[in-house]
Amino acid sequence: MSDLLNQDIQNVNIEDSIKESYLDYSMSVIVGRALPDARDGLKPVHRRILYAMYELGVTSRVAYKKSARIVGDVIGKYHPHGDTAVYDALVRMAQDFSMRLELVDGQGNFGSIDGDSAAAMRYTEARMTQAAEELLRDIDKDTVDFLPNYDDTLQEPDILPSRLPNLLINGSNGIAVGMATNIPPHRVDEIIDALVYLIDNPKAPLEEVLQFIEGPDFPTGGIIYGKSGIREAYEGGRGRIKIRAKTHIEKTKTKDIIVIDEIPYQVNKARLVEQIAELAKDKVIEGISEVRDESDRDGIRVVVELKREAMSEIVLNHLFKSTPMESTFGIILLAIHNKEPKVFTLLELLELFISHRKSVVIRRSIFELEKAKARAHILEGLKVALENIDEIVALIRASSDPKVAKEGLVSKFNLSEIQAQAILDMRLQRLTGLERDKIENEYQELLKEIARLSEILKSEAKLNAIIKEELSESKEKFSTKRKTAIEEDYENIDMEDLIPNEPVVVTMSHRGYVKRVPVRTYEKQNRGGKGKISANTHEDDFIESFFVSDTHDTIMFITNKGQLYWLKVYRIPEASRTAIGKAVVNLINLSSDEKIMATITTKDFNEDKSIAFFTKNGIIKRTNLSEFKNIRSVGVRAINLDENDELVTAKIIYPSIKEILVVTYEGMCVRFGVENVREIGRVARGVTAIKFKMPNDYVIGATAIIDENEEILSVSEKGIGKRTEVNEYRITNRGGKGVIAMKLTGKTGKLVGVVNVDEKMDLMVLTSSGKMIRVDMQSIRKAGRATSGVIIVNVDDDKVVSIARCPKEEKESEVREGDEGEEAKLLGGDNLE
Repeated sequence: MSDLLNQDIQNVNIEDSIKESYLDYSMSVIVGRALPDARDGLKPVHRRILYAMYELGVTSRVAYKKSARIVGDVIGKYHPHGDTAVYDALVRMAQDFSMRLELVDGQGNFGSIDGDSAAAMRYTEARMTQAAEELLRDIDKDTVDFLPNYDDTLQEPDILPSRLPNLLINGSNGIAVGMATNIPPHRVDEIIDALVYLIDNPKAPLEEVLQFIEGPDFPTGGIIYGKSGIREAYEGGRGRIKIRAKTHIEKTKTKDIIVIDEIPYQVNKARLVEQIAELAKDKVIEGISEVRDESDRDGIRVVVELKREAMSEIVLNHLFKSTPMESTFGIILLAIHNKEPKVFTLLELLELFISHRKSVVIRRSIFELEKAKARAHILEGLKVALENIDEIVALIRASSDPKVAKEGLVSKFNLSEIQAQAILDMRLQRLTGLERDKIENEYQELLKEIARLSEILKSEAKLNAIIKEELSESKEKFSTKRKTAIEEDYENIDMEDLIPNEPVVVTMSHRGYVKRVPVRTYEKQNRGGKGKISANTHEDDFIESFFVSDTHDTIMFITNKGQLYWLKVYRIPEASRTAIGKAVVNLINLSSDEKIMATITTKDFNEDKSIAFFTKNGIIKRTNLSEFKNIRSVGVRAINLDENDELVTAKIIYPSIKEILVVTYEGMCVRFGVENVREIGRVARGVTAIKFKMPNDYVIGATAIIDENEEILSVSEKGIGKRTEVNEYRITNRGGKGVIAMKLTGKTGKLVGVVNVDEKMDLMVLTSSGKMIRVDMQSIRKAGRATSGVIIVNVDDDKVVSIARCPKEEKESEVREGDEGEEAKLLGGDNLE
């Protein structure tokens, strides 16, 4: 016995044994745990969870099942590890802040972006999402290989068919032994567009593919700075990008407030708030008075209130530097292929997925073809039976048992055993005429299907067409808007990134004071109301003009001298509703005798747009907008004016604009086509737009027209206005005396402005004393061209000086106490026509 034991003992060097064991362990972790497969983008645990849910029938269209039931199936059948690890993996697939496209639809507490853990698996429920079903689509059609599970009692898929490019859509991160992966998520439509292009152009270089893929798109949003890091990762498999929180600054009367709207990917929000509070408490970051988390189900909102003297831009830069509000994401495109880990380029990952889909579609087509052929074979036998039914019935009746009957059918009618058995199993109802037709129709349809599947297997073009069609279906079903903005260069961060792009009212007084106020500051009132004070002006000053735009727009100031100045709207100081504002001479280099006569805004300087300039003496000039994109601080000449003439207004002319309407102080107007005013250079004079019928008349405004279905809103000095259809203003020649635009009387005063009617917009009216009122355009009555109109605003001894359009508010404010009677009177029709 001792001799037998001695024969089984081997001398092993402990160092060699440890090395061998550790190598086996390392490969097990690399291939079987920590890293995703390059084809379906899943680690083994995620693949087993989804397959177990598929086997349980927990699809997106059935009721939820307890997470504990799912986890139990996974660890009992396929994944012999701890239930906590499996449940954690399931939970992550259900978190919208972790996955760009969730694979599990969770019901219950599945954790939060604050780092809260999910509820115990016995409390939560789950089912597959539609995206997860796309990963498993056609798995029952022999599309992938199956392997024995850990105890050789069941089969599990080696890979999923994966109709979606899950690896790039959802990304992946994991730490193995001696290596790690960190693949960022992307937009579904961008990746699919790149795949479709690569199928059509298999040798396309990275530059062509990148016209479809802008870069990573994280579920938590934020801003990526530096496209060079993205390019490095796509070219070589490794790169670094910086992600910043998306913020905006809100201003109160006494201080600024920094609001965090989105945070970098995988940043714990609660820990971030704690860290900011600790840094403020320890005086590491100066100027913060309070930090609070106001986030809700609608999104993230972390408020950082600043002290009165603090500069918001400086505090924000400190926050980016000292907290996870700015984080670095190291991209490593490492995945498993052929049981080996490898760092891939973007093109390689896309090509691998296309190759995988080709394999799946080919295997599916072969499976369906064999199935169709088998069914056609049986139908051919049934057809023979129906054609020889009397003989077959006689043969079967004469047979002693089914075996003899089958042998007789095979030998006499030259059938296969499968066909003979199908005939024996055939019900008598199949002998009816209708059933005979069904068999024939089914057989013909099968022949078409067999031909189609055979073509797919023979033709590379048809195979590619199938893959592209399926990808396009997935794109249509799962595409969403981009969540993460991407900036070109980290070093060149523009001030606009720190300022919210929101609608504001910019007001300008007669003495040249300018300010911007958020549109939400003004509550909408009913037509005929008294209005709110827009600014406490000096006794000899009044609000002369205003406009509504976004803070990121460019504002162009055109002066009475025909000079044009350029300024970003957000550089105009924000002030309260009643504040005077800041002198415009402190913002642009106006000369002492210049006065701002027109302010227009634009988001770009494309060549398909132009600016039309209108002068007091009736001159019009049109110049391409691109000639004003490089403005010097001292401004440029926009129009060459005649002596005793000055600029009145200017309008941007878009390609869709067909006509121009010019109106005068005495209520006359001229309407003519844009093509009658050709584009000329910056310093040219222009041509005549209108000749005046009365000696003291002059141009007070102009508007652009797209089609005859539009309406024009006219307002006079005494607050009288009307809506008139464009087609009532007949087209005349440029340079004519025009037609009546509004019937003017002592009750109306002279005409002060016209705007295009848009019922999705409100009208804002300013008076010389600084009152402003918001009016719903739908409440203003339509009237003819030669009529007066109805009261829009009561001016008393005041007078209207300017009108403009602005966005509608979501909710209308109620009529104020004391105004009900007057409002009813006005709506009752104090008509001045």
